[in-house]
Amino acid sequence: MQQEQTQIWTKRFISLFLTNISVFFVFYGLVTTLPLYAIGELHQTDREAGLLLSGFLLSAIIVRPFSGKLLDVFGKKKLLLLSLAGYFICTVLYVVIYPFGLLLGLRFIQGIFFSIITTAAGSLAADIIPAKRKGAGLGYFTMSTNLAVVIGPFIGLLLIQYSTFNILFIVMSICILAGGILALTVNTDDLPKPAHEGKLTFKFDDLFERKALPVAAIASLVAFSYASVLSFLSVYAQQKDLMAVASLFYAVFAASMLIMRPYTGKLYDTKGPQFVIIPGIISFAIGLVMLAFVEGPVLFLSAAIFVGFGYGAVTTSLQVLAVQSTAIQRSGYATATYFTMFDLGIALGSYILGMVAVQAGYASVYLSGAGLLGVVFIIYLLRLAKMKPKKVVNI
Repeated sequence: MQQEQTQIWTKRFISLFLTNISVFFVFYGLVTTLPLYAIGELHQTDREAGLLLSGFLLSAIIVRPFSGKLLDVFGKKKLLLLSLAGYFICTVLYVVIYPFGLLLGLRFIQGIFFSIITTAAGSLAADIIPAKRKGAGLGYFTMSTNLAVVIGPFIGLLLIQYSTFNILFIVMSICILAGGILALTVNTDDLPKPAHEGKLTFKFDDLFERKALPVAAIASLVAFSYASVLSFLSVYAQQKDLMAVASLFYAVFAASMLIMRPYTGKLYDTKGPQFVIIPGIISFAIGLVMLAFVEGPVLFLSAAIFVGFGYGAVTTSLQVLAVQSTAIQRSGYATATYFTMFDLGIALGSYILGMVAVQAGYASVYLSGAGLLGVVFIIYLLRLAKMKPKKVVNI
């Protein structure tokens, strides 16, 4: 009985884990390939291609603050399944929608479902994990996103090199359908019932955690810089004749994050967040500068190591710091606040850096991202480095 109470990898946890992989597989696969689709197939500019991510994240930003309360009112599993169905339909529609304006509308609608799915899946995972193993369990659950960072771009770029974009969209649709079927098998009968069922009212504290806002604001600037990698790397690789190793970039990027995670977690707990965040910012900036001057595959993949370590160290530490900035009862709101600001940073970065790419080229995009990280470094030292975590949380 004791083993059952402390076991993380139960059938329903594994189902949620795989569902989350399928959702982020589609997200990262489309983020990487849709700019190529917009430019090559729909004859749009680099700036317009950046709007495909900005529009998606805009809707996610609008909906995410409300998603926690919506889950309380309507039920987590019910909203998860309905949103997965909507996410699946949107993915199928990529096959038949060609006008760029309609494609932007489709991305906006899909972003709504993405926001609710990710909030619901993460919340259900937290409910399912035994209380004594929350830290380790949520760490494992986060790995599903890290795996998707590799699988989505790798398979997406591979498919468009050797087949068509329609085949890519069909494969993505099948994947999310499988994720939805797995979500159906998750038994929630023994989980806590919604606390506010039928009471759909909102106030500021139902949407944001005030104490987490300073950390979340820093995270939004980091996300702005990350948009240079997330939105434009595939187009940049194509320009530099590096498409053959573009998918490997994401594999190296994710491997760097996963390999360093245990060490950064231990350092965070024993020395403090500044000992992880400061080296992480520096590493991230170095990686972006390397990308700005890349000419061959060696420097390209070396940049992935620096970006992967830096991005993983900074974002994970800031997320934990956001949660630790407030009472444990408000941890869900702190997490939602963090991701709302993070999504906002990526959306603004995709749009503004898209304009930089049009006017000054992609080298300027990556140098701009590195310069912004320099600003983050200064702000962190002045504003947040003295913040004391209230509770040790494993990264």
